[in-house]
Amino acid sequence: MKTAFATVVLAALGVTAVPHVKRDDTIDDATVLNFALTLEHLENAFYSGALAKFSEHDFRKAGLPKFARGRFVQVAEHEAAHVAFLSGALGDKATQPCNYSFPYTDPKSFAALSQAIEGVGVSAYTGAAQFITDKSYLTAAASVLATEARHASWVASAVNKYAGWSGALDVPLGLNQVYSIAAAFITNCPSTNPALPVKAFPSLTVTTTRYSPGKSIALEYTPATPVADGTALWVAFYSGLSASYAKLEDGKVVIPDDLRGQVYAVVTTSDSAVNDGNTVAGPAILLLEFDSSGKLFH
Repeated sequence: MKTAFATVVLAALGVTAVPHVKRDDTIDDATVLNFALTLEHLENAFYSGALAKFSEHDFRKAGLPKFARGRFVQVAEHEAAHVAFLSGALGDKATQPCNYSFPYTDPKSFAALSQAIEGVGVSAYTGAAQFITDKSYLTAAASVLATEARHASWVASAVNKYAGWSGALDVPLGLNQVYSIAAAFITNCPSTNPALPVKAFPSLTVTTTRYSPGKSIALEYTPATPVADGTALWVAFYSGLSASYAKLEDGKVVIPDDLRGQVYAVVTTSDSAVNDGNTVAGPAILLLEFDSSGKLFH
């Protein structure tokens, strides 16, 4: 069920302006590594900025575990190492950091957003793996992916007191889907950065204050191009390696009963197979947290 924990995550994804990123549809190993580096730069800025802003006292005052800030320092060091690692592999082809804006206001909202961002990182590496042809690069990406998954699990369980996973399998997101989420935090990028094969879909916002599986939620979005009258719209809910589809009617949709954990929702004109061509808006992140017995938090 949605709680105050999820508010900062959902608010952050209301993209009103998309940063300019040069587009090139060519996908090779260097492109995939630069896409990964784009995300690592974002995470690096996210952690370094929060740790510079919030002290140990701030973390304690927010009610977080006494070990939390020290572990976040270690996570930040990992992200900086990922940036250095990928930059070293790419050499003079390496993309440079952009300027960012993150909506955390205190250590608690920072921890909530950290859980979501780390989860997206896992889905990004999982989805991009199919494009890597060099086995040494694939192994390196898998090594980073494993560490990102450890981060996501630790933040969720040790800090935020939720499950450290959503289920037996993680969600592989497409390049454009990942960039659509990342774009919420990017204000502008250097004009000299290499072109990437990405575009941001229109933002999708969950406006329902509280939600849970089996219940209806209201969605808001503005399509990049008008949807023809009479076109049926669906919401694809991504969990694991599959998607569940529910019809969108009058801006509302019922969340499937069996969803748990971090779920991604996309508005589409298809009821069975989402692709970049039939995506209308999204992804939005739904946080359906559950306890050790599998019951949803209320």
